[in-house]
Amino acid sequence: MVDVAGVILAGGKSRRMGTNKAFLTVGKEAMIERIAGELGQVFQEILVSGGDGEIGRRLGLRVVPDLMKGLGPLSGIHASLLAAKSPKCLFVPCDMPFLHAELAGIMADLSDGYDVTVPLYGGYLQPLFAIYDKSCLPAVEEALKESRYKVVDIYQQLRVKYVSEAVLGSVADIDTLFFNVNTPLDLEKARIMENKRNKVRGINC
Repeated sequence: MVDVAGVILAGGKSRRMGTNKAFLTVGKEAMIERIAGELGQVFQEILVSGGDGEIGRRLGLRVVPDLMKGLGPLSGIHASLLAAKSPKCLFVPCDMPFLHAELAGIMADLSDGYDVTVPLYGGYLQPLFAIYDKSCLPAVEEALKESRYKVVDIYQQLRVKYVSEAVLGSVADIDTLFFNVNTPLDLEKARIMENKRNKVRGINC
C-alpha cells in the first residue's frame, strides 16, 4: 500500500453546533474516536490537525497546530503535510462519523502517482476528504501567501485523481459516508442513522 498518514481535521470553531463537536457521540464513541479507530486500521501514522491538548491526551495522538493561524482548512493541510513522516496524508473531517477503514485503504491505493486524490460526490468535489502529497506544498504555500484559501483553487497546478461515485459506492453507502455533523439537528440525524445501521447488523444500540 502507498505510504499515507491519516489526518483528522479538528481545528474548526463548531459555531453552528455551539460546542466542540469532535467529542459528541454517535453510537458508543465520540466521532473523533470513531474516525481515529478506522484510520488506525489502515495507517500507522495518525495526526490531528488543529484542536487542543485535550484531543491529543484523550486519543493519544499528536496534535499539529496551524503554522498560519485563522486561515481555514488549507492552513491545516499545510501544517500537517510539513509535520507528517509519510509522503501523503488522507484528511478527514472530525465530524464525518461514518468513515470506514476499507474506503480509506482504497483512497490510499488510488493515490499512487498523484498529488491530490479527491472524491466526486453529487457533482461536487470533496476536498476535505482527500489525499494530498507533500508535492502539493509549494502550491499550498503560494495560495496562503496570496490570501487564496479555497482548497480546490490549488488543483489546477497539480496532478489530480478524481475518484468517482461508482468506485466509492462499491465499498460504501456514499450518502451516509459524506454525512457531516454540523448542527444539533445533524447530530440527531446521525444518531438515528447509526441506530438503523446497528439494527441491520444485529448490534444492540
